[in-house]
Amino acid sequence: MSRIGKSPITVPDGVTINVADGVVTVKGKLGELTQEFSDIAIKVEDGTITLERDSDKKDIRAKHGLYRSLIFNMIEGVSKGWTKELELIGVGYRASNQGQKLDLAVGFSHNIVLEIAPEVKVETVSEKGKNPIVKLTSHDKQLVGQVAAKIRAFRKPEPYKGKGIKFVGEIIRRKAGKSA
Repeated sequence: MSRIGKSPITVPDGVTINVADGVVTVKGKLGELTQEFSDIAIKVEDGTITLERDSDKKDIRAKHGLYRSLIFNMIEGVSKGWTKELELIGVGYRASNQGQKLDLAVGFSHNIVLEIAPEVKVETVSEKGKNPIVKLTSHDKQLVGQVAAKIRAFRKPEPYKGKGIKFVGEIIRRKAGKSA
């Protein structure tokens, strides 16, 4: 069985961690993130973070690995950042942005205009002969994933021609069409 919670987390230079009253605060060059926790003891010593549990109950074991992963993702986010890329596949599918407004033309009668959270930087890349790409960048992994999933939900890739909005690198299971 995996023991993710037992492995220590090394803290890179320029990142400060504060643990107080059931809240972990991580500050770095890209921003600040907070996370509440319970039932787990978090110790910060000499640039490493260790998480310990006092019980072997099932829910506490689950929280042990969960909080370790969340803290690791927070440290990674404030030091390096997280990026998701979405690709628009289809004839006439376009994406453009003005500041934090993302304008998508994905086959509906009207364009979809989406106001993106200020913590997420949005960028669109449109090259001739290639599919448009929407790049989302932020220090918060959960927020980037949520915004990317919301954009993808407007037009999920369909299995016959593969048209729709997909993540870059995502493999779409294709189906055979009608055979005469």
